[in-house]
Amino acid sequence: MLQDNLILEHYGLNELNFDTIKSYRDRFAEVKQAHPWNALETKEFLYKVGAWGKVRDTHKEGVTLAGLLLFSEERIITEVLPQYFLEYRESKGNEEWTERFTSQDGTWSGNIFDFYFHIHKIVRNSEPQPSIASSLTEVLINMLIHADYNGEGGVILEKQPSHYVFSNPGLLLVPTDSVFSNTVSQLRNPNIVKLFSLLGLCERSGSGLKKVKQNWSLHHYKTPAIDQDVSMHRTVVTLSLSTQERQVSSSEKDTYHTSATDSGNNFKDVEKYQNTPENNAEIDSYNKNKYSYNKGLIEEFKSYNNGVNSFNKEDNYYNNESNLYNNDVNSYINNHNSYNNEQEEDSSNLVNVENIDTKLWDIAALAREKKRLSPNQMEHIILELCKEKPLMLKEFAYLLERTPDGVRNNYLTKLLRKGQLQLKYPNQPNHPKQAYLFNKKDIEK
Repeated sequence: MLQDNLILEHYGLNELNFDTIKSYRDRFAEVKQAHPWNALETKEFLYKVGAWGKVRDTHKEGVTLAGLLLFSEERIITEVLPQYFLEYRESKGNEEWTERFTSQDGTWSGNIFDFYFHIHKIVRNSEPQPSIASSLTEVLINMLIHADYNGEGGVILEKQPSHYVFSNPGLLLVPTDSVFSNTVSQLRNPNIVKLFSLLGLCERSGSGLKKVKQNWSLHHYKTPAIDQDVSMHRTVVTLSLSTQERQVSSSEKDTYHTSATDSGNNFKDVEKYQNTPENNAEIDSYNKNKYSYNKGLIEEFKSYNNGVNSFNKEDNYYNNESNLYNNDVNSYINNHNSYNNEQEEDSSNLVNVENIDTKLWDIAALAREKKRLSPNQMEHIILELCKEKPLMLKEFAYLLERTPDGVRNNYLTKLLRKGQLQLKYPNQPNHPKQAYLFNKKDIEK
């Protein structure tokens, strides 16, 4: 198997797609706005990120295999990797594909960087639930960084009404039964991992699929399945969108049901995206009217509050595996079990979806779309949100898709200090319904 740090001495800058390089550099600059690499010339920048290599003893240099896969074009990539092939296909359950594109189309570059963002856009537009879309792109990035691009069959993502199938050449480098619990990453393509991780799209913690399993469990979807085809040397991951059959006690229904009026939330009714007979049966038993949300949907909101599924890491954020919330605002919940232990939490941790109307969701859209924003941009969004209504820390975390600690430490504390925000209960910092208000007096000054 070819290593992705292999230097291709006869492949220079002319073999790369400069539109892709520009797209990568633009995203890098968004994530790392003050980084010194932003000022580098193209070749030196590519060297820094691992897409360009130098042979020290011969003074020769060239594109690395990782750089070729991310930044070149299909015709040139297949000169080095003849079996290279990427495909996305989608159907409505019949034999005909309603949508399909491949790396051989000739209408786009055909490299894995552009493939990722093309699929990312499709998933974000087709999946109404942000946490489901995030899990799908998590599996997609895992497939791209762990594939054996010298293997046969290509990298394929197939979407069916009831499930997604991710298939790639190359067997797992860790035991199958440890994939969803493993915290040590075994890398087949370390340079590709570096190139994606510099954009904040993946980590080397080995926890990506573990988070996916936890998220699927929250929605009561069937556990993701991983199959190893040893004869074909392929790995297949199947994510079902069907729910597991289980008995729900009346106490669970009372605890987790919440009735929501048609307030224009950016989430479709349960029956709109769970339309299999099995799901409809579960909906009938869970929801007494068409505007009720089931426990799986409510717990999706809770996942943002814990920050485990978030891949937007603030520069100064730490203790990201801790369940300790801010001491001065949320100390009343510090005895809860951690999300990683998959324990049920007190219902006071849930975000009330009735409070999250369309206008709030739209105001915070830029923060959810971009992994990094300047402090001024984020503070502006927070102030605009507070102009609409007082918001609790967990509501900020959900709207912005940031961790509670990151929002509080990096922004809310500073805005309080500046006098641009104020506490709803200033004399009771530990009040269970503590919220942040826009300080109108600051404007009058």
